[in-house]
Amino acid sequence: MNNKNDWEMKILQAAKRLKGIAKSTRVFQSSTLNEMLGATIYFKCENLQKVGAFKFRGAYNAISQLTESQKQNGIIAYSSGNHAQAVALVGKMLAINTTIVMPNNAPTIKRQATEGYGAKVVLFDPEMTTREQVAEKENSDNHLSLIKPFDNENVIAGQGTAAFEFIDQVGELDMMLAPCGGGGLLSGTAIATKMKLANCRVIGIEPEMADDATKSFYSGKLHSNPNPPTIADGTRTTSMGDITFPLVREHVDEMKTVSEQAIKEAVRFFYYRMKTVVEPSGALGLAALMSGAVEAKGKIGVIVSGGNIDGQTMANILTED
Repeated sequence: MNNKNDWEMKILQAAKRLKGIAKSTRVFQSSTLNEMLGATIYFKCENLQKVGAFKFRGAYNAISQLTESQKQNGIIAYSSGNHAQAVALVGKMLAINTTIVMPNNAPTIKRQATEGYGAKVVLFDPEMTTREQVAEKENSDNHLSLIKPFDNENVIAGQGTAAFEFIDQVGELDMMLAPCGGGGLLSGTAIATKMKLANCRVIGIEPEMADDATKSFYSGKLHSNPNPPTIADGTRTTSMGDITFPLVREHVDEMKTVSEQAIKEAVRFFYYRMKTVVEPSGALGLAALMSGAVEAKGKIGVIVSGGNIDGQTMANILTED
């Protein structure tokens, strides 16, 4: 689906479908940060969404539209964590049997939450195989409906509702920043933002160590980076997808990358100065502003994508010199 009007309609329909189901998450500001950077910065706190991440929006929007027979057969998904939890929770809410393929290095908190929602979790070693291969083996008879984490039109539309809601809350923005893993949140954010604010610049943020989307964006060719060693586990996707890649190129204005150190400093700022827990992937927008990768000017919206972080990882970040 390439038509802009079709995408806008899908996001509007997703917003209606999610009303009263997804949380309308709060918007935070930090006067200290605004003073420090000389800009007005708003944070859309999807770390306070159900399952602690924006992923609930896309998962519910996609799964709720399956046919009754598809729901009865069950669903399968693969994810390092937030999509896993989201699919598992939606499966529980709609009484659908759910299988989740997760890497064995996924944060423990995310795996435990996925199991807690009643999903069957299949672990694999990302050094030995890919999640797609494991999912294919688990679903060899194609009995289960595959809910991809980002390369799914209904997932993308659901993710776009966060920005759609955000702009309703804060009004005009000069710039919108969103993290990028596989591009589902970023493409949905870009389409929703341009629907409401045609002149707002949309910038995708990636870790330097997982910069496949940035390379793809600027080269026009799809790059991949299997199992990148970044602390931002939500961005450890191999590459953007067949759907998200062209959407990001068409609707996003820029891509920027940030260092691992900048990500950790942003997580610390959220914790110590804003009294909120944000996972490394969710801190990418703030990392870009604080490090100067993106110049802070005017009114800026930042999507904080999630807050699911292991206690030990957080402790390591907070105590690091």
